[in-house]
Amino acid sequence: MSAQRPLLLAALALALVASAVSGCAGGQAHATESSLPISMMPAEVQDAAVVVQQAYQYAAANAGILTQIPCYCGCGAVGHTSNYACYVAGSDADGGLRYDLHALGCSICVDITQDVMRMRAQEKDVGAIRAAIDATYARYGPSNMP
Repeated sequence: MSAQRPLLLAALALALVASAVSGCAGGQAHATESSLPISMMPAEVQDAAVVVQQAYQYAAANAGILTQIPCYCGCGAVGHTSNYACYVAGSDADGGLRYDLHALGCSICVDITQDVMRMRAQEKDVGAIRAAIDATYARYGPSNMP
């Protein structure tokens, strides 16, 4: 068994290196765009699952992108006009963001945002991202954008 131990340790080390590399690549997926610190989010967002937190953080810092991306969860009926509106309701008089908590309970909103984050990390332009989102999510309901 002692002859197998170095092989086992080498395999374990290789697995750890591979994990670290893929973890770094995953981290870079969000590095191409900015995001706000979780401490600036409402308590409900801070208590949410990590993917939801990431989506809120990204949305709050990237209005220019997400206002061009539709949502397909049916939220147009509540006045949302883009995927951005699923997260941000507007701004206060002092310029602070007022958050919409809709996306806390909507996996379609979050999935769309996560897809946008991934495609931006792949350096896709907004037009290509919009086409991919339309093709992927149109089956869930009407777009909240023309």
